[in-house]
Amino acid sequence: MFSDNKEQKLSNKYLSNGFVIQNIEEQKSLTWIRGVFCKIVKKHLPEIKEKKPENILNNVHKYIEVSKLNKFRLNIINEVNSIKSFRENYYKISKNLIDIVVGNEIAMQLRVSLSIQLPKDDSSLLPVHADTWTGVSPFETVIWLPLVDCYKTKSMYILPPKKTEVLKKLFLNKKIKKGDDIFKKIKKDLIWLNVKYGQVVIFDQSLPHGNVVNDEKETRWSMNCRFKSIFTPYADKKIGEYYEPITLKAASKRGISYKLPE
Repeated sequence: MFSDNKEQKLSNKYLSNGFVIQNIEEQKSLTWIRGVFCKIVKKHLPEIKEKKPENILNNVHKYIEVSKLNKFRLNIINEVNSIKSFRENYYKISKNLIDIVVGNEIAMQLRVSLSIQLPKDDSSLLPVHADTWTGVSPFETVIWLPLVDCYKTKSMYILPPKKTEVLKKLFLNKKIKKGDDIFKKIKKDLIWLNVKYGQVVIFDQSLPHGNVVNDEKETRWSMNCRFKSIFTPYADKKIGEYYEPITLKAASKRGISYKLPE
C-alpha cells in the first residue's frame, strides 16, 4: 500500500469498525445545506418563529402531527433535490473521506435521502437490515449527515464487521427466522453513533444497521447518500438510473471513447 499514515489509519478504522465519524472541513457547504432546509421548513410551517437553525429543526415536532410527517418530508426532500447545486455541496462536505475510503472516480446517488424522526414516533422506523440483503452492491458506501446533534435513540446503530460475521453463521445455521430475532440476537453488540452537527459519517451499508423509536425530546434530521467507485460492480442499482458519475477523470473519458483503428 502506497497510502500515507493518515490515509492508512482512516482506512483501517473503516475496515475495523465499519464506519468513520469525522469533523466536516467544508463548513461553508454545511452551513448552506442546513440553511436551505430551514428556509424550506419555515415556508411549509410559517407558524415557526424560531431563528436559530438548531431550534427550528430540533423542535419541528411541536408544529406538525405524525400523520402529516411523511408528506411533509417528501415535499422537503423533493424541493431540496431540485436545487442544482445541492448534491455538489453534499459531496464537498465528505470529499476527503470519499477519496480515501472509496476512490477519486466516483458515482453518486441521483437523489439524496432524508430522515425525520419525531420524538416517540414509531412510524419512521428502519428495522435492522443490510442494504446488500436487497440487491445493493457491496462496493457502495453511505455518507450520513446529521442536521442536528444525533445521539442515543435519536441516532442510528450499526453492527461492526466481526459481529456481522457471527450473524452470517447464524443465518447459515437457520437459527434466525425473522427480523425481530435478528435485533434480539445482536442488540448487545450494536454500536450507537453519537454524531454532532458539524460531523459526518461514512459507513459500510453491507453491515446490519437501523434505528429505533426516538425517545429523546428533540426531532432527528439526517440525510444519507450512496457513493461508489465508477468502475466497480453495480448490482440492482445501475449507473444512469440510480447513479451518476461526478468525478470521471480525463484518462477514463479517453479510454471509454477509444476505438481501435480498423
